[in-house]
Amino acid sequence: MADITDAPFRYLCESFGADVIYNEMVNVDAICFRNEKTLAMLKRYKSKKPFVVQLFGNKPENFSKAVKIIEKECAPDGYDINFGCPAPKVLKNKCGAELFQDLDLSRAVISAVIGATKKPVSVKTRIKAGKVDILAWLEHMKDLPITAIMVHARKLSQGLSGPIDLKTLKEVKKKFKGIVLGNGGIADCQDAQDMIKKTGVDGIGIAQGCLGKPWLFKELKKKREKRKDEKEVFKIILKHARIHKKLYGDNMMPMRKHLCWYVNGLSGAKELRKKLVEVNTYKDIERALKKAR
Repeated sequence: MADITDAPFRYLCESFGADVIYNEMVNVDAICFRNEKTLAMLKRYKSKKPFVVQLFGNKPENFSKAVKIIEKECAPDGYDINFGCPAPKVLKNKCGAELFQDLDLSRAVISAVIGATKKPVSVKTRIKAGKVDILAWLEHMKDLPITAIMVHARKLSQGLSGPIDLKTLKEVKKKFKGIVLGNGGIADCQDAQDMIKKTGVDGIGIAQGCLGKPWLFKELKKKREKRKDEKEVFKIILKHARIHKKLYGDNMMPMRKHLCWYVNGLSGAKELRKKLVEVNTYKDIERALKKAR
């Protein structure tokens, strides 16, 4: 998730039990031009679990070049190619779920990445985009050594909401010989258990469900939810902010969205959010939380 799954947030998710950590989706064209902001997105922090860099773009040659650059920058444990993003600015450049609809170009992109690295290569897709469905897409890629596929069980037309298609996800599990991960609509333990039980997928990919709730991974593993009180949430917020400060300096503006997600559901959340969207420094966050106690 661009501008969300940065190094501090990934570290927190890992500390709460996430088995594989995905980088913010990065543009291969920007990597090839050695854009400083994009290269900074590859930064790691105390990462011990497998770290996968997710790529997007539409030029096979740039995917190949980007992988070679990334190998030197952060030595990830694998690469993931995004064929599922529904963001308009991504689609208009024929990337993400728009690229998914071009079978030959999708194949060329995957082949380029596989040819540029000895690391595992996975893909992130959707159930359907335009006239192309996931089963037809997989048929076109069947002889490529793709290690894993994560399927967002919604159509492109649904965006990030609406019912998930567990029936088709189950068919993907039967058809694809590698690792199949289900994604979409996972907000709690019941959602995760239902998806695994009804589809047979090998694992679950978490995105929106962990926003402001990085401890969700621990709950899913224990199959038990535990509501955190204000004191516990504030402690995690400050830990997140300290890591952010250590890596990026005392500019907490990028943290504002995380802060608002963290306090959802807490007593007085509405008033606290008004203060948190104005913080600029770590001290500002401390003061806002202290006044809220």
